Amino acid sequence: MSQINISAEVRDAVAAGKPVLALESTIFTHGLPRPRNVQVATVSEQQLRDAGITPATIGVVDGVLTVGLSTSEIERLSHDDAVVKASIRDLPIVAAKKLNAGTTVAATAYAAHAAGIKVFSTGGLGGVHQGASTTFDESADLGALATLPLVVISAGVKSILDIGLTLERLETLNIPVVGWQTTDYPGFYITDSGYDIEYSVSSTDESAARDDLNLSSTVLVANPIPADQQLPPATLEKVLTEAHAAAALEGISGHDTTPFLLDYIQKATGGESLEVNINVYRNNVALGAEIARSISNR
Repeated sequence: MSQINISAEVRDAVAAGKPVLALESTIFTHGLPRPRNVQVATVSEQQLRDAGITPATIGVVDGVLTVGLSTSEIERLSHDDAVVKASIRDLPIVAAKKLNAGTTVAATAYAAHAAGIKVFSTGGLGGVHQGASTTFDESADLGALATLPLVVISAGVKSILDIGLTLERLETLNIPVVGWQTTDYPGFYITDSGYDIEYSVSSTDESAARDDLNLSSTVLVANPIPADQQLPPATLEKVLTEAHAAAALEGISGHDTTPFLLDYIQKATGGESLEVNINVYRNNVALGAEIARSISNR
């Protein structure tokens, strides 16, 4: 990547030590239908500005990795039928071809760190896929987060993944995982995945403490969706079983698996999972804002 374009708003806020929160772009380029995608992206940015936090939405415009997309750039990526999804390995390719791209968790984290941003909110992380013991299908998010010193807020990993194996990989990669006021690890659409983690944090100051240790890896803050906003766990279990069976029947594999399964879940729940997805994201943006504020005040 020949350059990273950092907006003046983000550059000035970072230089002044003001709170800045990084946001990914795949949620509106690939994760949400139109026109909800633009609405969620722009409302989230306004949510941050109203709280005194500088938003830094990250994406690729005409091949240029951009930290702090403008509203017009967000709208452009949201409506581009040819927009691609870019992880770190894809960045030099989209640069050479001057493509528009939504950035994954890995690519967003890379750009955020390069711009001097310390906190990043997303929806759900990538991880180890079902059947990975034979397919070796594992998200590049994990390897990237092991090398980038950030605080990343998510609602756990995506529910379609093998959550137990993902937690094992996070441990192997020395990526700390803490629950926000809980030791129940969330399952994205649901409050409790059924897996426990060792530690919780009860304040944003505790979440900001990673800087004191100069760790080279990300600290993951798992922020569960409130129980009254979650997808009914029994519904999710049933739909997940059906979705994986449908993917196997249609021969879906590799990078096509996640969008296929998420689309299946959305249709099978009559759009209910979409509303949960949006609430998950908004909750994580709100918590990320407060952690960013705590870090800037240290």
